[in-house]
Amino acid sequence: MWEIRRRYRNPRWNMTESLAGYLFMIPTILVLGTFVVLPILYAVFLSLHKVQLLGGIEYEFIGFRNFTRLIEDERVWIALKNTAEYVVIVVPTQTVLALILAVTLNAGIRGKNWWRILYFLPTVTSSAVLTLIFMWIYNTDGLLNDFLAFVGLPTYNWLGDPAVALKGIMIMNIWSTAPFYMVIYLAALQDIPEKLYEAAELDGANGWQKFIYITIPLVKPVTFFVVAVGIIGTFQLFDQSYIFSGGTGGPNNATLTVVLLIYQAVFRNLQMGYAAAIAFLLAAVIIIITLMQQRFFGGERI
Repeated sequence: MWEIRRRYRNPRWNMTESLAGYLFMIPTILVLGTFVVLPILYAVFLSLHKVQLLGGIEYEFIGFRNFTRLIEDERVWIALKNTAEYVVIVVPTQTVLALILAVTLNAGIRGKNWWRILYFLPTVTSSAVLTLIFMWIYNTDGLLNDFLAFVGLPTYNWLGDPAVALKGIMIMNIWSTAPFYMVIYLAALQDIPEKLYEAAELDGANGWQKFIYITIPLVKPVTFFVVAVGIIGTFQLFDQSYIFSGGTGGPNNATLTVVLLIYQAVFRNLQMGYAAAIAFLLAAVIIIITLMQQRFFGGERI
């Protein structure tokens, strides 16, 4: 015991421990520095420059002109509006649906393992493949319109009508992403002590009351995680919008998202500085909304 105390009082011993700790951190620091910090710093550099790509890379310092251009660009506001509408509808819907599915599977229904596999299949399927399948379903002569006509409901041009094009992407992504969050909720539900439900039953609580007063409060940290990840993921919508519109964001900019606009700025207009400025705008929006969400959930953590 005395030997241990002497070691901790010895500055040389403490220095050796600190050095060992930093040595273990070096691989992580190198990875984060190479793939996170350096790209962010380079993006800051690009956002302050006009980049000439043809005939050799040249940089012209223009200050904050790329950021002031954002305010004047109508397509930026259209992309923000479309992305915000997508987030506001998809995130709450997929969160509620995931919780309902998890509670259902956790209730002990027959064949629940098979139901888990069946529900989770869309999550492990390629996003591009799912998008192509839904484009076939959304075709004017596709399965969805045939079903709507069969039940006497109006049909739509899901791929060509600006009023419903983005909603078609919403339906597809809610269906494909809710099972992922369902698994997270399912793990949280299985950690809730059964004694709490038994005590509530003895006090005369019904199923709905147990769900409201036991389940929802105890999965609140998980809900914070699900909503945070959902917000970040939905703000980064790109591949489905790109495939649906052929990279244009059509029809009539109805499926134009912020990330698709960044792609167009880089690969179509060769405006890397402007694209970096749009990326920082998107990052700022995500950070602000995440902080607001954390305040709403009372600073909950997993």
